[in-house]
Amino acid sequence: MKQAFWIFAALMALLTSPAHADSADVEAAARGVVRVVLIGTQGPEGEEAVIPVSHGSGFAVTPTLIVTNAHVIREALQDDTLRIGVVPSESVGEAGNGAFARAISVSPRNDLALLEIAEDGLRLPALTIAGVVSGDMGEVSAVGYPMNVDLAQGLDFADIFDAQPPVKTRGFLSGQRPSRQFDTLLHTAPIARGNSGGPLLDSCGRVVGVNSFGADSDGSDAEFYFAVSLRELLPFLRANDVEPNTSTAPCRSFAELNAAERARFEAERAEARERIAAREAKAREAREAARLQALLDITEARDNAVALALVLLLLALVCAAVAVRLRQAGSASGADGSAQAVPQPRVIIAAGLSGAFLIAMALVWITRPGFSELEDRVASIMGELETGEDETPAQPSLASEGTLLCTFIPERSRVTGARTDDVEFDWAADGCVNSRTQYGFANGDWTRVFVPNDESAVSINSYDPQTRIFRTDRYLLGRAAMKNARAIRDAYTPPACGVTDAARVLGEQQSAILSILPERPNERLVYICEAARGVPQEAE
Repeated sequence: MKQAFWIFAALMALLTSPAHADSADVEAAARGVVRVVLIGTQGPEGEEAVIPVSHGSGFAVTPTLIVTNAHVIREALQDDTLRIGVVPSESVGEAGNGAFARAISVSPRNDLALLEIAEDGLRLPALTIAGVVSGDMGEVSAVGYPMNVDLAQGLDFADIFDAQPPVKTRGFLSGQRPSRQFDTLLHTAPIARGNSGGPLLDSCGRVVGVNSFGADSDGSDAEFYFAVSLRELLPFLRANDVEPNTSTAPCRSFAELNAAERARFEAERAEARERIAAREAKAREAREAARLQALLDITEARDNAVALALVLLLLALVCAAVAVRLRQAGSASGADGSAQAVPQPRVIIAAGLSGAFLIAMALVWITRPGFSELEDRVASIMGELETGEDETPAQPSLASEGTLLCTFIPERSRVTGARTDDVEFDWAADGCVNSRTQYGFANGDWTRVFVPNDESAVSINSYDPQTRIFRTDRYLLGRAAMKNARAIRDAYTPPACGVTDAARVLGEQQSAILSILPERPNERLVYICEAARGVPQEAE
């Protein structure tokens, strides 16, 4: 009942919620988009001035490898006086505003090229490739550096060496069709000269194509644009030994995720109410049955007591009659002297038995069960029933401490590119993980904030021992925000496991990082944990 209700509600949330692109996801992906510039020189030898010849767009598939269109760098392949430069969307510090790159693979057949950054210092956040493109009419975003925008802003060629955010436009996926001898996606997200080589993103910021060209239009027709599809891109990358980060998880907005969570909560609450109502109904039925049983038992016991009392009364009367007869017989014999008198002890025994039976009858009558004992009998029967239920073997429950193996729950998660492998860790009641990593405790939550030096993301791991839910929230941040987060993280030293009040102290330390994070994460990975069985232990 619960599972069916939850699935139905989640599906309704997915079907009724519009699939709008998440600006935070597109913004995060845009940080890995670069301007690809063909650079020449002019002037006398020794005094050459660097000048841009043309430019397009590209995007990182690894920190040092960039995908673009083959036609973007075509001139550089035929002219050794031209060099290929890449300008990221954010200033890179020591690497300046850009770096030179070299072409390591070019495929004019499907208009793809792979560039490698030729200098140390520039590392880019790699974009995630969508594992599949699902259906027509999904919303997509084109990201790149259109020349008409540069001209409208009054930028000249020299300005394109400055780090600038790319332009983002929205449209819809209109179909998948072959054109110019390779597989393309047809879409309506506006692109112009300079967008070539930039990514076409789905609603979760994952690459679904490489923008290549637009349809001819005389100004009165609808505008359509073409992107090289994943059917071309993925084989091209793998042919060059590049395994990009891919994700086949469904693209879900946090609105959809929250709607599904609310549906799940309501389903669990409804199921809990049903369980309570069923338990109460069962208890009422059991109590009524116990009351009836107790009433029957008491009635039967009273009837038995009355019957026994009557038997004892009859026995008492018989014995009394015997005693009287013996006494009369003895008196008569002694008066005329014709026979020997009845011995006195027989009279005493008969009279004594009569008295004993009378006393027994009185005790049986007095001690017969009364209807006032009904509730006590009911309570006794109910206690025996509960004891019998307690003896039923308990079902195994999930563990909240010790070595835990946590399994990913896709229907409760939002994944745009992160790995979703199972998670294993040792958890202690004081928030110590693997006997060395302390978790902070604040506002009723156990959390640990991770600010890596080699990734543009802040992760918050949390574990709830009551529900055995482990969760990772990932925030994809820009260079400035990551620099700020790293500075705050470097300013404190997390307390070690076992230190007095370690959980509270770390909870306070982490609050400074939490305060600078966006309102919601880009990704949420949810796991359910249980006691690990047969997990190899590290050799001592």
